[in-house]
Amino acid sequence: MSSSLIKEFLSKVTSKVKVKEAHNLIEKELVDHLQELSLSYQQKQLSKEDAEKKAIQEMGNPYTLGESLNKVHQPKMDWFLIVLFLAIAAIGFVPLIYGEPRIINAISSFVIKQLIGYLISITVIIGIIKLDYRKLKNGWTFFYGIGLMLQLCTVLFGGVTVNGSKSWLAIFGGVGVDMTLVTLFFYFLAWAGIFSKMHVFNSWLKQGGALVILFWLPISIYLIFPSYMVMLLYFLCLAVMFAFSNVHRKLAIKLVAVNLIASLCFISIMLVSSQGYFMDRLLGFLHPNSDPYGEGYMYLLLKDAFLQAGWFGHGLEQELTLHTIVNTHTDFAFPYLVSTLGWAFGIALCTVLLAFISRLSINAFKTKDRYGRLLVIGGATLFTVPTIYNILMGVGIVPIIGISIPFISYGVSIIVVYTVILGLILSVYRRKDMVVETW
Repeated sequence: MSSSLIKEFLSKVTSKVKVKEAHNLIEKELVDHLQELSLSYQQKQLSKEDAEKKAIQEMGNPYTLGESLNKVHQPKMDWFLIVLFLAIAAIGFVPLIYGEPRIINAISSFVIKQLIGYLISITVIIGIIKLDYRKLKNGWTFFYGIGLMLQLCTVLFGGVTVNGSKSWLAIFGGVGVDMTLVTLFFYFLAWAGIFSKMHVFNSWLKQGGALVILFWLPISIYLIFPSYMVMLLYFLCLAVMFAFSNVHRKLAIKLVAVNLIASLCFISIMLVSSQGYFMDRLLGFLHPNSDPYGEGYMYLLLKDAFLQAGWFGHGLEQELTLHTIVNTHTDFAFPYLVSTLGWAFGIALCTVLLAFISRLSINAFKTKDRYGRLLVIGGATLFTVPTIYNILMGVGIVPIIGISIPFISYGVSIIVVYTVILGLILSVYRRKDMVVETW
């Protein structure tokens, strides 16, 4: 097409569109439409130049068209998701303030730290929402390298041991940071970029070699900490993103087969090297009465708490005893909330959490950008898995492991990491009407 005519028309249209990020999408859509009109006129024996002029005339006044498109291509904000986030975050202060007898004397310190975490997170989330997430797409090697470097630094230079995992690193005057969660975030960013650029791995050596090594190397290091919960999140997040990526069928089959064999070998090694640890935990879950003061103790305690909760619970001021559930501000926040506020509140909380997860998942399919969709899918998985597992763990359906509900369980590290992920998801949603289709 005549570049001078088209460029002049597009320039006039986009001059009325305030959001520059939408210009490329608008120009592409208009050029495609103008080409169709021009071809139709050329078939009616008009010259190419006359056909282009006719097509441009039919599009109408460029400034009026630009003003109309400016209204359509405005940044969007998912206020419903933000309201759900704020509601969940507010609920998270309840077990922190009332629930844990071991920290009752340090309650103000915990609340202040939690508030500082949210203040930092809200500041970060505002910046991330304004950031064009597409700029992160080509930085997958950088993000993977950062994740790997942080893992190795924690292993080599020592971390603070928390709940049997040496995964915390003291930085900035002794402030502890859970490096497993931080590295998980960087790997999540890296793999979203990898899965959106699968054509780069265009040979079996790259596909079967590089991808498998890139996948299993972080898991091997997580095993050193050990951090089984983060290993599970990493594995499931990548599996779900892979399932929704645009991978050729033959490549997908090969990668699934290779990783399935590797997974079986990995699980076998873990079981053999655990010296019966996992079997003891499993027996405690399956038969808690056989070891009521050992591995089965927490299962019996949780069962009793749920049975006695009733519809409206015992109230926030219930008496704290030695047999009260501990870690109510972290792993056992859900059982505590049901015990004190009742099953009615528990059902309402599950409804809010389900609405939050559903909203995240739905947003994945509102963008036409492959990379953006993978970010939302992976992020939604990182929210969904710990939330569902923690609730099922609390009611005794699955074995107890160290896993928290995002935004409800205490922890500055978990708040910052998950709010950054939420910010990326909101950034994708904000630009859903401004991106060119890449799916």
